[in-house]
Amino acid sequence: LHTTYQKTKTVKRKIAAVKAFFAYLIYQDKIDDNPMSKIRTSFRETKLLPRTISTSDLNSIFSKLYDEINKCKTDYQIKVCTRNAAVIELLFSTGIRVSELCQLKDKEINLNEQYIRIFGKGAKERIIQIGNPEVLRILLTYRSLFKDQIESCGYFFINKLGNPLSEQSVRLLLSHFEKELHLPQHITPHMFRHTFATKLLEEDVDIRYIQHILGHSSITTTQIYTHIHSNKQKEILRLKNPRNFIHRI
Repeated sequence: LHTTYQKTKTVKRKIAAVKAFFAYLIYQDKIDDNPMSKIRTSFRETKLLPRTISTSDLNSIFSKLYDEINKCKTDYQIKVCTRNAAVIELLFSTGIRVSELCQLKDKEINLNEQYIRIFGKGAKERIIQIGNPEVLRILLTYRSLFKDQIESCGYFFINKLGNPLSEQSVRLLLSHFEKELHLPQHITPHMFRHTFATKLLEEDVDIRYIQHILGHSSITTTQIYTHIHSNKQKEILRLKNPRNFIHRI
């Protein structure tokens, strides 16, 4: 294994696969000794801070989303552009994973009561409210435009063939905006989740509320966002430090 060029988690996963393979050969009596039995490995995983999207880039993306709707000339274009806006609005306003978004069933989103029911990792269920009127408005518009296809498919977000929208389709959608707007960084669905959590933390939302909203089983997972929050703290202490307003006579 060429560990120099591979991420730690990738190397650990490959070693685990090799160990499982030799254990299987032992179980099947194909070999007598497991060459991996005495191998001990220890890795220090690199702690990578989650990448977020700047407010200026978010403004550009959302402006582009609604500009495209306004410029549509056919019913088909209106439907596609409305769906695109609904997808990104829900991603950013709830912090849900792209897998959760694509697996969201029609029966799990209640636009009258303004909430979605999510079954996340480990089949854990959580409720997230739709708290922004503009998000609710675009979801209602999308639902009315795709009513028949949604009821036929059962999933809330669907593609042009009437099947559930795929995660790859969402990634391609973001790549489209990234290229159209000449954004300085590669945008992924998970970056909306990271940005959502970071913005909540900057607004002094208790980290345990954020943990529940994101569906993290452990507070340790959520605490990674406190590292980004420290950048905001650094900015505050640089620009708004009380010492800045004290002048020696």
